[in-house]
Amino acid sequence: MKPYAEMTKEELTAEVQAVQKEYNRYQALELHLDMSRGKPCREQLDLSMGLMDALHSGDDMTCEDGTDCRNYGVLDGIHEVKVLMGDMMENNPDNIIIYGNSSLNVMYDTVARAMTHGIMGNTPWCKLDKVKFLCPVPGYDRHFAITEYFGIEMIPVPMTPEGPDMDMVEELVSSDEAIKGIWCVPKYSNPQGYSYSDLTVRRFARLKPAAKDFRIFWDNAYGIHHLYDIKQDYLIEILQECKRAGNPDLVYKFASTSKITFPGSGIAALATSDNNLVDIKNQLKNQTIGHDKVNQLRHVRFFGDIHGMMKHMEKHAAIIRPKFEAVEEIFDENLTGLGIGEWTKPNGGYFISFDAMEGCAKEIVAKAKKAGVTLTGAGATWPYGKDPKDSNIRIAPTYPTLEDLKTAAKLFTVCVRLVSAQKLLKEMA
Repeated sequence: MKPYAEMTKEELTAEVQAVQKEYNRYQALELHLDMSRGKPCREQLDLSMGLMDALHSGDDMTCEDGTDCRNYGVLDGIHEVKVLMGDMMENNPDNIIIYGNSSLNVMYDTVARAMTHGIMGNTPWCKLDKVKFLCPVPGYDRHFAITEYFGIEMIPVPMTPEGPDMDMVEELVSSDEAIKGIWCVPKYSNPQGYSYSDLTVRRFARLKPAAKDFRIFWDNAYGIHHLYDIKQDYLIEILQECKRAGNPDLVYKFASTSKITFPGSGIAALATSDNNLVDIKNQLKNQTIGHDKVNQLRHVRFFGDIHGMMKHMEKHAAIIRPKFEAVEEIFDENLTGLGIGEWTKPNGGYFISFDAMEGCAKEIVAKAKKAGVTLTGAGATWPYGKDPKDSNIRIAPTYPTLEDLKTAAKLFTVCVRLVSAQKLLKEMA
């Protein structure tokens, strides 16, 4: 079939009629499928059921240093889990703090601490006239929700396959003291699945911020979430690069086991410089006496070491890889050559990013919902939920069964075709 833009009015009219019949058939199925969030499926969660048996009532609950994990103490996490998470994050265990289950919670706390008490002796953000954050777009909606909640002005920065537009980042950060941070998902980004190039990471490490308390919020959520054994993206380690560049305090690096073990019962961690650690711990000691050390210990006993964790991730990949490939195959089969959409083909992570024709995303999502498939809301990948082109849609393939996913993906392509053809036809009127 030729591109929609090259079709005559008669051809488009015929296409709308044909696709509408197809859409009506899907509506008649009365589907109830949810692709709105990047959640692990049941089979993925089953992989971690051994965590429930990693500790038993008769087990020794002491760490290598003699700490009893059942009791108070150890503010920054037991040594064994700092080694495990350090290997996962490619950081020195001494530069890591272990938290509870949610890295998003740690990010929220980090922004809240900066708002109320400032960063390393600088003026608390709440006392400033204006606080701004850079937001690579499309990006992660929950990042944007945090900064919006605190009334921080968000500035969109375009994403490229190499990472954020660094010319724009460098110019803004160096010229505006009100810019205090940037959200980053540097590996298998949410939603495009892009990984920052070596040059992008090096440019981040060499930023010259006007604000002394500017920080890069480096959310390495998908650091080991590869889909393939061989075709894997590589990311330069940012803390070491910052140290080499003479900017050791520039980064807060976040990670968790949320999509490795149980999202509600995993382990979150923050890696950063010695100076930042002192600053954070001064606050943290007033917030908690220590996080869940029993959960930390059971993760160590379950995985053993980083090699056990990587073997575990290969099992995850075996479950979700066919889902990504099925979506890509269905998109290729039904949309290639029509000129009405583009999509990413990531090597890892949890999402595929789809760009529809301008002005079509909201209507596509609405049509899909009307036919029984719930997608991430159009606009969610932009600050304030406002995609200026109304074109980006985040596809989350992991949660549905493979068969349900194939049905949902086919319906999605029908919605894309119907909405696009109707739009072009309307423009001809």
